[in-house]
Amino acid sequence: MIYYVGIDISKYKHDFCIISNTGEVIVENDSFENNKKGFQFFLDQLKPYNKSDVHICFEATGHYSLNLELFLTNQGYSFMKMNPLVIHQFLKARSLRRTKTDKADSITIVHYLMSVPYKPNSDLLYHIYTLKSLCRSREQLIKERSKFQVILTNELDKSFPELKPFFNNKISETLLYILNKYKNPKHISLMKDYDSLRKLSHGKFTYTKFAKLKVLAKNTVGHYDDNTDLLISTYVSLIQTFNDKIDPINKQISTIIKELNPRILSIP
Repeated sequence: MIYYVGIDISKYKHDFCIISNTGEVIVENDSFENNKKGFQFFLDQLKPYNKSDVHICFEATGHYSLNLELFLTNQGYSFMKMNPLVIHQFLKARSLRRTKTDKADSITIVHYLMSVPYKPNSDLLYHIYTLKSLCRSREQLIKERSKFQVILTNELDKSFPELKPFFNNKISETLLYILNKYKNPKHISLMKDYDSLRKLSHGKFTYTKFAKLKVLAKNTVGHYDDNTDLLISTYVSLIQTFNDKIDPINKQISTIIKELNPRILSIP
């Protein structure tokens, strides 16, 4: 015996119905709230049946269904998410009415589920959701960091216009270190800790570059003062903060990708 469960997802509560493969309506139309008590109530409706005999379907409605998806996964139930457009087309095909207000309810979703092969979503749901969430957060942090990189560049164009071209117009860790410690061309022209810069750049920042940078700083056409130093110090600190937040996210994304082991990684 197969038991088909259709769920109509909404923000605060979810409507559902249960129909067996013989056509028996077990739950015609009930609902549960989007909270722990509601989820437990819904789970109690499913407990009389073997998990493998329960086929669940609902529309893909973004984050509104996320907690329910994770709950069902943790409880050992499979489910199938469908594009709302597909369900809506199914509804139109079953009804003589053609109004824009036709809405797919839980009964419609069950009838659709009974008419197609059951293809549940991957059991890697949690990892995939986490990966999506991390990637979105990373993208947002990078966008915010880019804004301050542009502002910092504008300040450098005034105070030390030769500096960023010297670093191939990239804001590297070496450049941030120099700006954070020395702030203006006068101090840069007097810097002495070459070994720190060499270690930070893994040997890429040679002594020749070190000496050339000091000469550029001494002969810069830029204008700077205490206010410029304060702004540069502030923007450098913000950029470094973003870097500190982005790095662990990058590592976690790499870890999840390795766990998922997608086929695309096998492509040379």
